[in-house]
Amino acid sequence: MRQYQVPQFITVEDKVIGPFTIKQFLYIGSGILLIVGARWLLAGFLFYPFALVVAAAAASLAFVKINELPLPVVARHAISYFMHPRLYIWKQESRKGAKMDETDSPDKQIKTIPRMSESKLSDLAWSLDIKEKVKE
Repeated sequence: MRQYQVPQFITVEDKVIGPFTIKQFLYIGSGILLIVGARWLLAGFLFYPFALVVAAAAASLAFVKINELPLPVVARHAISYFMHPRLYIWKQESRKGAKMDETDSPDKQIKTIPRMSESKLSDLAWSLDIKEKVKE
């Protein structure tokens, strides 16, 4: 009989480029490209705050996880939550034939209470007798 190797860690992404996955590499690479492009376009006092924000955003997109979910997934869920309407209206529906039937009468309900068997009744009486003797 042939044996096949079963993958063990299917939820872990493969490290393809050094210690980074493809997604992490793309986030970091795009952040670096934005910073390099901004260096040519922006003056020094505008470049440094912009570079700091872009570097923080790229690093957080690549490495931050919230409740074991990557930050891009959490951001996508948050945007979806805020973009879609969330209006829930509850309307109480009236029950058809809400009148009390003969089957709902109190006498009928009392008749359906299960009876205790003799063994259960004797066990209950015995336990009550023991508790009374212990209290004395």
